[in-house]
Amino acid sequence: MRMLRKSAPLALLAAAGGAQAQPAAPAPGLEYAFTATVLVAQPVEQGEADGGRKRFIAITGGKVEGPRLSGEVLAGGGDWQVIEPNGLTRVEARYFLKAADGTVIEVTNPGVRVAEPAVIERLAKGEEVDPSAYYFRTTPRFTVQAGAHDWLRRNAFVARGIRQPDRVLIDFYVVK
Repeated sequence: MRMLRKSAPLALLAAAGGAQAQPAAPAPGLEYAFTATVLVAQPVEQGEADGGRKRFIAITGGKVEGPRLSGEVLAGGGDWQVIEPNGLTRVEARYFLKAADGTVIEVTNPGVRVAEPAVIERLAKGEEVDPSAYYFRTTPRFTVQAGAHDWLRRNAFVARGIRQPDRVLIDFYVVK
């Protein structure tokens, strides 16, 4: 009997290994919340470090528009990037939004931009590039006081970026 107890879990594991894995729940959906049009300065090139070409891009302002939030992007934040030779760019942007009601919202927005190295170089030079030529996704987090915009702290978000010569358009989605 003792031998049967030991082998029963192994038999279950073996049977499960042959089956297709299925999610425990339905896939989450996305709900469009707002778009930030982030104006940017020319990059400051640091050079090679941390496995790639390091750059800093200052944020100079912008606007926020959408069904869940409107306001402005405040000047003074920035985007720290590491462009790897394999077509991966690691990004970490930190900046502030000011909602139409005056509430200041801190944004920390890490993510990745992936493309062929030639496309990455065109983006790095500030050239116009078709957004379908690259993958640019982030996972923003918000810090905001309790109140009307507390929903930003109480939800998970994903965002898609589109790089233009003097700005970045970021579409923010609530993960449902």
